[in-house]
Amino acid sequence: MFCPQRYALHSKGNRNNLLKKTKKVGCQREGIPANPYLCSMKMKPMRKLNIHFILLALCLLSGMTLGAQTRNRAYEEYIEKYREVAIEEMKRYHIPASITLAQGLLESGAGRSELARKSNNHFGIKCGSTWEGRTVRHNDDAPRECFRAYRHARESYRDHSKFLSTGARYAFLFRLKITDYKGWARGLKKAGYATDPRYAQRLIDIIELYDLDKYDRKDGLKWAKENPNPHQPYLANELVYVIARKGDTFKSLGKELDISHRKLRKYNELPKDYELKGGEIIYIEEKKKRADKDHIVYVVRSGDSMYSISQKFGIRLKNLYKMNRMNPESPAPKVGDILRLR
Repeated sequence: MFCPQRYALHSKGNRNNLLKKTKKVGCQREGIPANPYLCSMKMKPMRKLNIHFILLALCLLSGMTLGAQTRNRAYEEYIEKYREVAIEEMKRYHIPASITLAQGLLESGAGRSELARKSNNHFGIKCGSTWEGRTVRHNDDAPRECFRAYRHARESYRDHSKFLSTGARYAFLFRLKITDYKGWARGLKKAGYATDPRYAQRLIDIIELYDLDKYDRKDGLKWAKENPNPHQPYLANELVYVIARKGDTFKSLGKELDISHRKLRKYNELPKDYELKGGEIIYIEEKKKRADKDHIVYVVRSGDSMYSISQKFGIRLKNLYKMNRMNPESPAPKVGDILRLR
């Protein structure tokens, strides 16, 4: 570290100037009475060494002060506001809460960036080719780039979870322990989440300065022990789902995914007495009225049913019937029939 005081000691002229200033301070300055002791003393070589020692000590102290990190009140307020949301996302999508919070802090400037204030985008996620939600133009790597916009910050957190959990380039991250925040930070940089060469270290610094990993340990470690082999989340129609395994129940899935087993039945339009067999698509949020814009029609295949098609594309069953002018009493679609999805 460059130290101005240390640099001054290497010049004879600077040493003499410093000594003169010291004499002046000790004897008389702007009406302050002279110090008889200092004024009567001659500056001997030993006195110079003492001054050198004092200046070196000051330099070391200043270096310690500069190297110390202090907490930012705005960051602390942001953490307090969104930590429960981050923990909720961790339980559902298996992303460390510490990473989610650190990315939110870094990308949004603790919620004070223009994107965060005006569009509730806390993670700097751009539109991409599949985004059908609200958008906003913002200058970033290029002028007027397209970014996703949300009604509430919570929507931004949920979209961030989906963005990571369903992106192929981030799949390797989910093999890491939920408490391995350093591995996650370095993995995000490796996968290309940000172009900043110090992105991983910035995340790690934030996590360690604000003790964010305690949110992983407090709930994450307990959750990881209770769920050593969690279900992999998938995406269809911008909706997250898992594949049921043999032996799963709605209650066991609900406990793992932190969602009511009644809601799981409701979202997947299944009766109360239905028991999971394994292999079923189970949505953890309500299905939509129509498929995404990439799936306009569907050609019926062998083994398909109206329900299985509605699950495959994340469409409510009654809306699939309605779009095709059918009802539950209508004959089942035949192989080769074309059904509308939107």
